[in-house]
Amino acid sequence: MANEKKILEYKGRPLRRKDNILYYGSMEDKYIIMLQILETKNVNPLENGKPEDEIKAASRVSVQLQLTDPNVKSRDRVTKRTEKESLYAAMDVASIWLERALSAK
Repeated sequence: MANEKKILEYKGRPLRRKDNILYYGSMEDKYIIMLQILETKNVNPLENGKPEDEIKAASRVSVQLQLTDPNVKSRDRVTKRTEKESLYAAMDVASIWLERALSAK
């Protein structure tokens, strides 16, 4: 049980990260979301914190709803795109888009 590798999930769907890109959803489904962190800013979570307490937070995130079909050209895979000012806002839009796309007939 200690050797089991847990997959990070958000709202019941897999969430994977590679550098500044996050993939939300399963490649087995028709659609997947790609989130790319375009900019970060330093924020201090403590009110009177020291500069070494600062952490980086996403300040600009690109969100793309993409087809997972390998037969479609990469530039034609993107069906929707937007930019958001935080990772929270981007994940909110991503979960709605993915849910709607996968439930459409």
